[in-house]
Amino acid sequence: MTSPDPDGLLAEQLLRLTRRVHRIQKHHLQQRGLGVTPAQARLLRILAHCDTSPRMADLAERLEVVPRAVTTLVDGLEASGKVRRVPDPTNRRVIRVELTDDGQEALRELRGARVSAAQEILAPLTGAQREALGSLLDTLVDGPPVRGRAC
Repeated sequence: MTSPDPDGLLAEQLLRLTRRVHRIQKHHLQQRGLGVTPAQARLLRILAHCDTSPRMADLAERLEVVPRAVTTLVDGLEASGKVRRVPDPTNRRVIRVELTDDGQEALRELRGARVSAAQEILAPLTGAQREALGSLLDTLVDGPPVRGRAC
């Protein structure tokens, strides 16, 4: 008789939670009528955190996708007025992508959708459980602390 695989069970639980988070977040996005897919929402969030307008290749690298996928995402966001392509001031062969005012507004709505989705998912947890989960997630996302590393 084989013993249960606790790591396998945890992996399955994490995958199921990820799918649930994605499904609930997508539902909240649709309720707000933004016409933005989760992938487009991720691209908007990346743009919001860039100091300068990134190149398409930079976005592909950050999203960990092929450049063609970024082109499709940017096409959709540009058609809806949330981003625009602009020429690089120093190299005319390079195109950069920047948020528009509509894109900034969409980001505010997206943040609201994410908060609503998180509230729905975390509703069954007590405050102490949320704090413990947050600490565990920090460890999983950031990795274990490294001794002697200055922060």
